[in-house]
Amino acid sequence: MPFDGIVTYATTNELHTKLTAGKITKIYQPTETEVLFTIRNRGQNAVLLCSIHPTYSRIHLTEEMFQNPKEPPMFCMVLRKYLSGAIIKKIEQRGLERIIQFTIHSRNEIGDITEKKLIMEIMGRHSNLLLVDGEDGHIIDSLKHVSSWQNRHRTILPGQTYQLPPEQNKLNPLLIRPEQLIKKLDFNAGKLDTQIVNLLSGFSPVVAKEIVHQAHLGNEKVYEQIFTDMQQQLLDKDFTPVIYRNQKEDYHVLPLTHLKGEKQTFLTTNGMLDQFYTGKAERDRVKQQTKDLARLLKNELAKNKRKQKKHAQTMQKAQRKEHYQKAGELLTAHLHLVTQGDKQITVVDYYDPEQKQLTIDLDPLKTPSENAQAYFKTYQKLKTSELKVKEEIAKTEQEMEYLERLLQQIETASIQDIEEIREELRDEGYLKKQKATKKKKAKTAKPVPEKYIASDGTTILVGKNNKQNEYVTMKLAARDDIWLHTKDIPGSHVIIRSASPSEDTILEAAQLAAYFSKSRQSSSVPVDYTKIRHVKKPNGAKPGFVTYDNQKTVFVTPNEQLIQKLTP
Repeated sequence: MPFDGIVTYATTNELHTKLTAGKITKIYQPTETEVLFTIRNRGQNAVLLCSIHPTYSRIHLTEEMFQNPKEPPMFCMVLRKYLSGAIIKKIEQRGLERIIQFTIHSRNEIGDITEKKLIMEIMGRHSNLLLVDGEDGHIIDSLKHVSSWQNRHRTILPGQTYQLPPEQNKLNPLLIRPEQLIKKLDFNAGKLDTQIVNLLSGFSPVVAKEIVHQAHLGNEKVYEQIFTDMQQQLLDKDFTPVIYRNQKEDYHVLPLTHLKGEKQTFLTTNGMLDQFYTGKAERDRVKQQTKDLARLLKNELAKNKRKQKKHAQTMQKAQRKEHYQKAGELLTAHLHLVTQGDKQITVVDYYDPEQKQLTIDLDPLKTPSENAQAYFKTYQKLKTSELKVKEEIAKTEQEMEYLERLLQQIETASIQDIEEIREELRDEGYLKKQKATKKKKAKTAKPVPEKYIASDGTTILVGKNNKQNEYVTMKLAARDDIWLHTKDIPGSHVIIRSASPSEDTILEAAQLAAYFSKSRQSSSVPVDYTKIRHVKKPNGAKPGFVTYDNQKTVFVTPNEQLIQKLTP
């Protein structure tokens, strides 16, 4: 995921074109690492995302929906104080480094125009977003505070003078002559891609590898020509934003011929970045917010697996119940041969076709009749326990299926789905119920399933958790709508809002069912489909559990790009 200086260069150029002279109308901070700015320019709103996430640090325009906290964090309040209603005058990149600076003008309390600098530093886990006074260079505040003992090179605290990150003393690929680069490369030392990264500002390993790949063991002249062409692309701002999908995903704004796999081309760098990071960043946020739920569910699942093992042992023991019944009956038939104090007796087994002899153990402290009754009592006890254990095994299997379904739902949940899952766990007794407040007595909102549009315009609904599944299947869908679910695999309920959908629509809905299931990463996933009239919920069943019949089955391989095309 090379958000390198070149990608920063392409992003900055687009932001400069789209946002310069724009007015900052809204500022939100949905998480501790992300800040959103709504900017009004030329009659349109654009949302700028600045993220200092340690893995997904970036800046780009976004169409993603975020859930904002009820109380804005302190840094958000500071930004609102100084930047609400302000005008963006300039957006520029420092050299080809991953530092973008916004020059912003606003009016103070007495109406005078003041200048502020909003500085985005994209440096992995050291990334930061800072608000700096444009006149004296002092830091007003930053998303991340860094004291002198944390970083001896510079302190990032309110009131301190802003200092740029330490210089790396690399060459600017926009300004150097190609022959300068060639002179600095040691062709005898090898590892030319590493040398290029160490020499050129903004060049990530993936771009350096592309130069070496294109040169293909060529001489100095070949390398010089390849760099010349690449430099000209940068100067001309001739960018081709592409996401490369293979075993892992990658992206860049320069063509990367050494990367194989499926390619998705975008019109803008910002569009590419939004597409690439949206799912990843949200999944990371969901993972952070569901750590406790995942731990709880896994613990409950482990508990049920231990139960299952004990039940299996009890069932194995119960298989011997007939032995105790037979021993009791044979002993009763031969009571005249037993005297108190005997430890065993050998009798003819009338139940054996060959009439073999059978030795029966006895308790010498009991009478012959008491020994027979003890065998019958053990038989009845095992018979009763077998019936109870069968019920318990069925309950345990249902609960394990339910817990596995919830774990799968957490994996594919959006931020908005999490609270519904928590609420369900409270209702089912896995989590403590929250104390009711007067404000919370308001009517609970209806679940909101995901909506998709098939190629022919048919609406497809997807339940992302059990509350949504029950709502779409039991309340929202008509009796002749088509219901889909992965066959014997935890997943979402999918509804086609049509009584006679086309074959293509069924396959697209099946794609959604497979994608939002435990088999998202599998191929040839079986998906059952039938009419809603054939789907039933058994009495007392766990949320989201249904039975169905009259189904047909299709096999699909989940395709993320197809899912994106179905998104309205």
